[in-house]
Amino acid sequence: MKPFGILPDETPVHLIPLKNGDMTAEILTYGATVRSLTVPGADGKPLDVVLGYDTLEDYVNHNVFFGALIGPFGNRIGGAKFTLGGETYALAANDGPNNLHSGPLGFDRKVWEILSAGTSFVTLGVCHEDGEGGFPGKLQVRVTYRLEPDGLAIEYQATTDKDTLCNLTNHSYFNLAGQGEGTILDHAICLNADFYTPTDRGSIPTGEVAKVEGTPMDLREPTVIGDHIDDAFDQLTWAGGYDHNWVLKGEAGCLRPIASVHCPRTGLTMTVESDQPAVQFYAGNYIPDGMPGKQGKTYLRRGGLCLETQTFPDAPNHPHFPTATLRKGETYRRKTVYRFSR
Repeated sequence: MKPFGILPDETPVHLIPLKNGDMTAEILTYGATVRSLTVPGADGKPLDVVLGYDTLEDYVNHNVFFGALIGPFGNRIGGAKFTLGGETYALAANDGPNNLHSGPLGFDRKVWEILSAGTSFVTLGVCHEDGEGGFPGKLQVRVTYRLEPDGLAIEYQATTDKDTLCNLTNHSYFNLAGQGEGTILDHAICLNADFYTPTDRGSIPTGEVAKVEGTPMDLREPTVIGDHIDDAFDQLTWAGGYDHNWVLKGEAGCLRPIASVHCPRTGLTMTVESDQPAVQFYAGNYIPDGMPGKQGKTYLRRGGLCLETQTFPDAPNHPHFPTATLRKGETYRRKTVYRFSR
């Protein structure tokens, strides 16, 4: 464990280094953030494949969620409100009229407690108090980052003392050419999904579950991201590119391969496994050109992609979507693994 900085309220933030064979990672207690993830490069040198910052100040001052753990509810809630148990709860409207990633009091802005740690893993914990951010219930969350010989596993667990929402995810931006090495437009992506959830102009699901077939959203075979990201297709035009929820094949609750990404420049492939019902593929459309990153690198628009495993966005406002409700007495458990190969 190493010091990484001190917040204005004098709370210290630490960095936890992880190592397993040729794989290394750095996890911050601020936001339970994946700051770095290195894999062996083609030349044998470590290749850092996630975007991030060198200073705590940058993490605090920017809102692109580099590497952060998102919750209590990842993604958007339309109208910044939801009804649960007959009661309506108002949330912060931080994305136009909508709530994005639980607003300014989300888990990405909290300092997590180190519960246990070893050479290749760390378990962090945080508590979200009843009413905080507008969400009911005292939600107690722990996450374990476990570095495996070929990747990074993320295991989530949560309990509550009152019925509430729980939809946790990680917001790492990947560039398999290396962080700061251009865009991800030449990466080929494949998603194990026959359907997606179309949105309105504000990126809120309409409630429809639509077939990908015959649209630029069909990523069932490896597809170069730049080939169709700017197609004249309303869903892509409104979102500025890919930033949508795909409905994953296979049984939710069972760990299964759900996506893969390949970079032709490095020959590196990332395979994603998850037990979640859906994934948000976001192509970094809102990364500002020229944003300063780590190690003197400068990031470009679409300089990284996210694969945020999740339940559906705006789930509490669409009863036919998979539920995001965590009941008192239940335990939320989810797992996602990012694996790398050549």
